[in-house]
Amino acid sequence: MTKAEIVEQIYEQVGFSKKESAELVEKVFQTIKETLAQGEKVKVSGFGNFVVRPKNARKGRNPQTGQEILLDARRVLTFKPSLVLKNVLNDEPVSAAELLNEDD
Repeated sequence: MTKAEIVEQIYEQVGFSKKESAELVEKVFQTIKETLAQGEKVKVSGFGNFVVRPKNARKGRNPQTGQEILLDARRVLTFKPSLVLKNVLNDEPVSAAELLNEDD
């Protein structure tokens, strides 16, 4: 699904104009990007958690030449789906307890 398709879904289902829908989607993604850039976790209840974590510098190898190279330290984005999302993806029922305990 693309950003344009998300805008279209909001336009059709919520009733905002296409311009309002596009602005809303853009603002949500901008807020998520800014929050992650600050190193904060983004939790979308019933969906999952986005977390930026550090990755240390390490030795790597060029797969074509076999030459050893040093990979710089960096920050990587990880996503951990919620139990609710996992159950939806596997056609399993979502219990009330899972909905209440999705902070895990």
